[in-house]
Amino acid sequence: MRKRPIIIDTDPGIDDALAIAIALFSEELDVRLITTVAGNVSLENVTLNTLRLLHFFGKDVPVAKGAAKPLIVDFVDASNVHGKTGMEGYDFPEPKEELLLSEHAVNAMRRVIMESPEPVTLVPIATLTNIALLFAMYPEVKKNIREIVMMGGSAGRGNKGVMSEFNIATDPEAAQMVFQSGLPIVMAGLDVGLKALVYPEDSEEIKTMGKVGDMAYHLFKRYRGGSFQTGLKMYDSCAVAYLLCPELFEVAETYVGVELHGSMTAGCTVVDLKGYLHKEPNTKVCIDIDGEKFREWFKDSIRKCV
Repeated sequence: MRKRPIIIDTDPGIDDALAIAIALFSEELDVRLITTVAGNVSLENVTLNTLRLLHFFGKDVPVAKGAAKPLIVDFVDASNVHGKTGMEGYDFPEPKEELLLSEHAVNAMRRVIMESPEPVTLVPIATLTNIALLFAMYPEVKKNIREIVMMGGSAGRGNKGVMSEFNIATDPEAAQMVFQSGLPIVMAGLDVGLKALVYPEDSEEIKTMGKVGDMAYHLFKRYRGGSFQTGLKMYDSCAVAYLLCPELFEVAETYVGVELHGSMTAGCTVVDLKGYLHKEPNTKVCIDIDGEKFREWFKDSIRKCV
């Protein structure tokens, strides 16, 4: 089976760590490059976390460091959810520094995309600053991108602002540039992330699934994306789940824009499910997920991380 080439743009982050693990150990995905961006915690910390994860997983994937702050707005991280370093709660090995490229993430993405004999899928599970910069600086890459499958946005309420999801609200201008890129986009946002839950009994089961399962269990104990007792939200794994198991999702093809000027709604993804804006659809929006099947898929995926 021919593997699907992907680039992961990330800011680990506890739920990022599990999404990356599933992608790296998948027999269907070929992770060509991992790029980092300031988001859950600082750029330095997310890059170190990525290099630690790769050492821990025993995977040699090149890493490129990207944007340290959003395009325009001030940077505010999510260390209140992920802890000061982003991945507290587990004793990781030293970062595998030799995997870190000297080139900026945007240049590395351009090179990998343009050198690929087949179109590459971008999988941003973080704020979209790097992706927006890529399209602004090197629009020629679009011809060799299959699609963007992202974690971010919401068709309803928010988790950073009243109506704004964290990854989009952290850099709304970048997000708007990406949604206007003209490329096929799949948005796996809060609507499915809130239902992609791992319960205590799942965590106990995952704990026995080798070293990756043990890592997951200990990170889950520190993760404040929900409650360890009532269900932890696996937001970022939804993007990888869509790549590997799209039948888990109910999808609506519609127009998505980003509110940039609203005094109470800046960073909101305006998901026009009713067609009020009379604009052509630009995004496949995941509006629902089979939570029970997701749990089984997630556990089975962690079990395969060996």
